[in-house]
Parts: sequence; C-alpha cells; structure tokens
Amino acid sequence: MHFISRDRAIQWQVRAFILVFLIEATVCQIRYSVPEEMRKGSFVGNVAEDLGIDAKRLKSGGARIVSSDSSEYIRLDVDKGTLVVGERIDREQLCGQTSPCSLNFEMIMTNPMQLHSVVVEVLDVNDNAPVFHEKEMHVEILESALSGTEILQVSATDTDVGINALHGYTLHPTTHFNIKVLSSPNGHKYAQLYLSGALDREKEEKLILTLTAVDGGDPQRSGTLKIHVTVRDTNDNAPVFTQSVFKASVKENVPKGTLVARVSATDADEGMNGLVTYHFNRMSSNVAELFHLDENSGDLTVNGVIDYEENKIYEIGVQAKDQGGQSTSTNVIIEVSDVNDNAPLITLTSFSSAIAEDSPSGTTVAIINVKDLDSGKNGKVDCSVNGNIPFAIHSSLKNYYTLVTNGVLDRERNPEYNITFTAVDEGSPPLSTNKTITLRISDVNDNAPVFEQSFYEADIMENNSPGLSVFSVKAHDSDSGQNARVSYLPVSSYVSINSETGVIHAVRSFDYEQIKQLVFTVRAQDGGSPPLSNGSNWVKICFRKSWLFIEFK
Repeated sequence: MHFISRDRAIQWQVRAFILVFLIEATVCQIRYSVPEEMRKGSFVGNVAEDLGIDAKRLKSGGARIVSSDSSEYIRLDVDKGTLVVGERIDREQLCGQTSPCSLNFEMIMTNPMQLHSVVVEVLDVNDNAPVFHEKEMHVEILESALSGTEILQVSATDTDVGINALHGYTLHPTTHFNIKVLSSPNGHKYAQLYLSGALDREKEEKLILTLTAVDGGDPQRSGTLKIHVTVRDTNDNAPVFTQSVFKASVKENVPKGTLVARVSATDADEGMNGLVTYHFNRMSSNVAELFHLDENSGDLTVNGVIDYEENKIYEIGVQAKDQGGQSTSTNVIIEVSDVNDNAPLITLTSFSSAIAEDSPSGTTVAIINVKDLDSGKNGKVDCSVNGNIPFAIHSSLKNYYTLVTNGVLDRERNPEYNITFTAVDEGSPPLSTNKTITLRISDVNDNAPVFEQSFYEADIMENNSPGLSVFSVKAHDSDSGQNARVSYLPVSSYVSINSETGVIHAVRSFDYEQIKQLVFTVRAQDGGSPPLSNGSNWVKICFRKSWLFIEFK
C-alpha cells in the first residue's frame, strides 16, 4: 500500500466551504477534503473555527456526529473543535469508481438545537496498480492472416480515479504485432491487439508478447499480461457477429438463469473451421460472477444477484472463435432497471423525550432522517405523523424532517403522546416504514387548588376542650408533583389548621354567653413557583347554646 508524505499531504491542505441556511433549527453545511490513507488522528478541518463558534460551545452543546455511515472514518474532537481521521480511509473500498468520493454526515448540537451537514471529499492517491483479469492468455492465429487483422481485445482495471486511473498500454515486442488503445462508450480504455507484420509458421510457431498497462500517477504503476501466440495453418474466414453491438435490459433481483441476451455470429468456413464458440472477453472478475455465457448457444444468463443500487449498467466483451484460430469481438451493453425493493429507512437524529406543557407552537421536538436506496419514483419518500395530535412535521434539509408543536399542550388532559412517523415511497406497490416515539408532557403550575365543597358546616358543644378537632376542609390541585401539593392557611386566633391535612382545631374552650359567632378565612395554596391560590374563603362560626355551627361562604 502506498502512503503519501507529510509534505505532500500539506500540499493537499483541506479547504472548507461553508454554505449556511436556516431551517426550524439552525443548519450549516461545511465541506472539507482529505487524501485517502492518512494516519489515524490526522487533521481534517477546524469545524469550530469554520462555524465561527468557540470550541467550548461544541462541548457544552453536546456536539456529536449522528450519521453512522461515516462515524468510523471521521471523528469529532470536541475539546479542540476539530475533525480528525478516525480510521484509515481506503477510497477504493469506500466508493469504488465513483468520483468524487465523499463522506456525508451530520453534526448536531443542543441548547439551542443546531444541525450541520458536513461533506468530506476523499482525494485519491495512487495506491493501486492496473490489474488484468488474467495473468496469461493463449491465442491462435493463421499464418495467412493479413496485416491489420484483429487478434483480441483486452483491458486492465485500476480502482484509482482521475490522473491515477488507467492511462494506457504498451506492447513488447512489436515485431509482428502491435496494439491500438481504444475507449469504450463509458470511457474505459482497452487494448486491441492486431497483426502488424507477416507470419511464417515454419519459422516461428510460438510467440510470447508482454502487454503492459500503466496508470497516470506519480510514481507510475503498472500491470502486465503474458500473451502466448500460436501460429496455425490457414483458415480464411473469421466469425462475424450479426450485430456490431448487442443491447439488452434486465430488472434487478431477477432469478438465477434468467436470459438477458443471445449473441450470434456466423462463419463462412465449413467443418471445424466454421464451428463458432463464444467466450467472455475484456471484463472484470466481479462482473464475470454475475453472468454466464453458454459457449455453444451464445445465451447470456444471470448467474448472481443483480442490484440496481450497486451498478446501473454493464458492458461485457464477447469473443466469437472458430476452431481454426479466427476470432472477432463485440460488446453487450446491459441496462439494469430499478424495482421498488427497498423500504424507506427512518433514523431518529435528535429527540427531546419531554417538553413543557406551556411550550409555544413551533417548538422543535425531534429531527429525523429518511432515506430510500431506490431511484426515481421508487426513491421519492413522503413523511407524515399520525393525526389528531398537536404536532406537525416539516421538511428541512434534504432527507430531513423536523417535528414541531402545532397547538396547545395540556398535561392534565394528555400527559404523554405516542407519535408515529410514517415514511411511504412512490413505488408500485409503495413500501412504507413506521417509527413510534413517546413524548412526555412535563407539568407547569397552571392550576390553583379547588375546595371539594362550596361551604362546610359542623356542630360543636360549648365548653369544649382546647385542641378539639372541629372538622376538616379539602382542596385538590390538578397539577402534579410539587405543583399539586396543597397547604392550608387560617387567619384566626380562635382556631388552628393542620397545613397538610386541613383539619381545623379549636384553640380554646368556647362559651356561648361570651361569643355568639366567629368569622375568619381559610386559604388553600399549592407548592408551585410562584404558588397559586384560590383566594381566601370566609368561614363563619355561629355559636348556639352547647353547639357550634360553622359555615363557609
């Protein structure tokens, strides 16, 4: 594996580009670039500086990377406010031939809630050499073949991209043969070996050619293929394909053995010289595992799992050979069509498990990410929440939705809500996914205590003992916790009240001849901050001979 020097890495110093835009919660997008194969802990970017915030804000806001796709490669150092390499990044393993290759993830902070989209482009280094599908090949050619006769087409693959990708081919020796470097419709370069000089089987029956594929990197890397050429006696007609290019289409996930295309070639010769067989030519090993070519019938069938999300088009080289050493080549281009085989995926990015009942409309409760790996209509997703609840969902960033309050919350009526997100794609038939969260409504002190009765009355004989329990009052508060704790406060020197139970006691012995009635107030107050009260209730005590009458008004 090839590693770049520190000085060279500095030449590839990352640059950050910030695109800032607002949604319900603050959102920024930041771009960085980093070469592949950098050591673990290598600097990627100063996210705190690029966002224009203090690094301490990242720590106090609980900043974290929320996307699991890139978490192993990029790590957030909240103490320094920087992004660093978490694990060695192999661009080819991560993205294959896709360019540019990017790691996409989100960073989220709370208090206030902020969501930032981060894109890290992984730059290619020349750490892979071109590789041929085979190390050696055997071909046959008639000694009577004319100069310019095509022998075969062959290609190498290089998993690097850009300047580091496959650049060209060279051949040695070139006494009798030479090559043309051609490009397929998708831009992939291949070598066409052709006869450039006369052959004499009696003088030279066996030849060995070395075909070298080189890339454009610095230093340059290469791979070789040994071509063993056997010169045969005359067979004056080569096979001819019925089409210059064969085109076909196939749906993903079709069963093994499904016929994709049938190639056909004819040969004007008779006998064994006119018998044509078909063979794969110029293709990578992973593609060869997906298809089977019947060498006698030319039937091209599915031999593996075809996945549209992995590859949308295949270009396969097919060679037709007769038994006398003549051959010709063609291309089969297979387009893969998408089927709706992936249901949407809902990921809960951020969620406040509890919210105060006095929260204003529009308060952010949760942020979710919704993805569908299919394409076209099959990959378009609509997201909603269950009805008849005081919440609404809004689209924010691409593939992101924000759940906000959309009405009045009352804990005393609904102490919690089960909120179900439903994501449905536009495929036929559509596929859907549900995800349910439970949101608890926390109490605020918005209810005053209320007495059970509008008035109370009791009888008591005069000459009672001091401390005698006269009667009790009771008030209820529909709030919870400390906000519902009721205490009772009397205003009288003749009676006392238990502040917790509401039981009223006579402080002294009453004498009907000295006092006929007593008026005082009792107030019920909760334990909220600030406390709420139902006001003062007047208590009127009327004394009768040997009896005491008490009435609330």
